[in-house]
Amino acid sequence: MLRVVCASANPHKVAEIFELIGGTLDLVARPTDLIETKETELTLVGNARLKAVAVCQATGLPALADDTGLEVDALNGAPGVLTARFAGVNATDAENRSKLLDELKDKPRSARFRTIALLLFADGREIVAQGVCEGSIATSQRGERGFGYDAVFIPSLGNGRTFAEMSIEEKHLLSHRGLAFRSLAKSLKELPTS
Repeated sequence: MLRVVCASANPHKVAEIFELIGGTLDLVARPTDLIETKETELTLVGNARLKAVAVCQATGLPALADDTGLEVDALNGAPGVLTARFAGVNATDAENRSKLLDELKDKPRSARFRTIALLLFADGREIVAQGVCEGSIATSQRGERGFGYDAVFIPSLGNGRTFAEMSIEEKHLLSHRGLAFRSLAKSLKELPTS
């Protein structure tokens, strides 16, 4: 099994990635002394690549990175690449959700989550997969599970519930991250072995 370093420093994301792709790769945690990569690119692919390159160079092993954006139609696709920093550089998840709900007062609420999963090999080859989950933004926060925007995002196929109101298994089945990492796992199985 291919040994790969998980590039994310977000413990919630890391847990989800391990649950989604753990049986396909031998995933190891990123080194604790590695400085978090600044996400300075204008695209999700660019930011995922930055993180993967940093971890691959530091460890000499293939690196698995991802980046996710929440795209709200009424906000012209924002917060997009700034999803984690929507309310400011050091904003908490709660602050980001509050800002989003404030910005959407009296506006349409259609939105989607988009995740890019990128596996970078030490020789520079990469596999890029995308997962998109269509949905809408709730008018208030609902549910106790999850992180980030889970308490305000209602996936179109979720029977009106937010991700935070679903079991972990239900969320993984529908979520952008689940779709992206299942697609990546499929691409890995299709790689020629030599």
